[in-house]
Amino acid sequence: MSLELPAVAPAVTAELVAALSPRLRKRLDAGVTKLADRPAVRDGDAVRITVDDEGSELELRAPGGVVSTVADIRCGCLLSPDCLHRAAAASAAPVADPATAPPPPPDATTAAPPSDGVTAAPDTDLAAAVSRSGASGAGGATVSGEATASGQAVPRDGARAAEDSATPAQHAAVEAVFAAAAAVLDAGTDGSGAVLQAELLRAAHTARLAGLPRAATAVVSVVTALRSARAVDPAFRLAELVAALSETLYVAHRVRSATGAELAGLRGTVRQPYTPDGSLRLYGLFSEPVLTASGYAGAVTWTADADGRLYTVSDVAPGGAGRAVGAADRAVRIGDTALTHRELARAGLAVSGATVSPTGRLGAGAGVRAVRASGADWRDGPLDRLWAVPASEQVQRVLSGGPDLLFLEVTPTGVVRGAAGDALLADCDGLPLRLTAAHDHPALPHRDNLRLLAAVHGRRLRVVARLVAAPDARAQLLATEHPTIAGSRVDLGLDRLQHADLPSPAATAVVPASPEAPLHLLRRRVEQASSGGRRVLAFPGNTAADVHRLHRHGLATAGDILDALLAAAAERSRDAFGRLLPTDPGRFARAWLTAARYADEVDRVLCAAAWGG
Repeated sequence: MSLELPAVAPAVTAELVAALSPRLRKRLDAGVTKLADRPAVRDGDAVRITVDDEGSELELRAPGGVVSTVADIRCGCLLSPDCLHRAAAASAAPVADPATAPPPPPDATTAAPPSDGVTAAPDTDLAAAVSRSGASGAGGATVSGEATASGQAVPRDGARAAEDSATPAQHAAVEAVFAAAAAVLDAGTDGSGAVLQAELLRAAHTARLAGLPRAATAVVSVVTALRSARAVDPAFRLAELVAALSETLYVAHRVRSATGAELAGLRGTVRQPYTPDGSLRLYGLFSEPVLTASGYAGAVTWTADADGRLYTVSDVAPGGAGRAVGAADRAVRIGDTALTHRELARAGLAVSGATVSPTGRLGAGAGVRAVRASGADWRDGPLDRLWAVPASEQVQRVLSGGPDLLFLEVTPTGVVRGAAGDALLADCDGLPLRLTAAHDHPALPHRDNLRLLAAVHGRRLRVVARLVAAPDARAQLLATEHPTIAGSRVDLGLDRLQHADLPSPAATAVVPASPEAPLHLLRRRVEQASSGGRRVLAFPGNTAADVHRLHRHGLATAGDILDALLAAAAERSRDAFGRLLPTDPGRFARAWLTAARYADEVDRVLCAAAWGG
């Protein structure tokens, strides 16, 4: 089946799988694989799949692009509606973002939508795609008298005290989320089939109804990564699965005891509120493609005002690599301007009646007016001020939760070979910097452009990059000045450099990787557990050498955490008759979460130190 299926709401998949008999549940994974080989056609909002040789058809109706109810999936076989086909189709389809799922019915736990003329738009998946610093889904505390973006009103004064802790419904929801995520860690990717994924989606739906959109979004990210891993998708990255599992377990663990502003952040937001920002004069910086594992694609153009504040104009919707490549030539969705994203990246924009989200995303409401204006070169005012900030200060800003872009002046010096692949080595005011590709998809030119830039030696270039929290100075290269044409620049995810664009070729220097703190000994175990499950860490073996090495390099806490993780994986209690009792997935999940969070925090500290912070 080469046709892409429409996204299905998490609650629909969970309900269809729960309705299967135990016998059919055992056959669900095989049914999903078999369905992928069946012919399919699209007819408007519907997709029809021929499920057997007798011509029986399965239909998925997706008004608005999302299958939102069980009734939207119909099967014409003799066993319908108790057949396997409907659940298999829902399990094979992409998971709809919680922000686009149908709202729950109003009851005592849900409040009125935001008022006072504040517009809102789904921003969950875009925030994850554009800002990959790890805290993009955290949301923020709301002010008195406003409504949260998850649809719950913020109480005033005396009523606020009752909201300083999670509600019983939220406690129950995070218990379900934690248990489902712990089961995935126990089973690994190979054991996390459609049935376990359905339990995750049920937990995501429960969390969403309880007013926990951050947890719901994290769970959906786990399911998306699991499906990518099980399908042997070349775009799958184990680090993304680890990050999604860590976020899910962390939110579920902290909600139970958090209060006040911390709880507000853990609850998260589904919709970003847009507030009026008057008139803006913006200058284009660059444009980048967006291609997410959750099935969204498009383009985002970054702009800045005269004070250096960053704004984004986005066009992200369900789609694949084709949409990511072509979105740059679509007109931006703001005001009456006919500028495309590619043109806006080099021109300017005058906006009146602007509305802006907390993340800097420009709204496209009916009252917004925008016209084309002149742009500015990176080396001229007012954009020149972005590169005047020292790199260490920019890194501290990113690690403190600000925009994750870095504006650097670098001189390419060669290629460095490492375990994570080749990187462009550059000198940034005496700091050795590794620049990597922002995306590995073959339809996007990131990696090809990076390879060509390795031949540019001794030329000082201004670049825009996205910080990577790593023990060394590392960033993903997004845009650069043209190596030979003054005043021109290249968006590395959209434009393709040619050999003719480069100066005379020179031999590329290959630099060996420098030694690093052995934190990878802990992170490797975290990744092994995410992929292979608890049993991988429970195998007998001598791990004392790893623990001793961590202690020898001053990482005594990491050694103790690794020891506790391996002990939790291997622990099996026995009853009074000497029989092995079932494992405790919860204990192992807590030990794994401790290791994952510790490794992330050490990476952030080492990252700040590597940049001179």
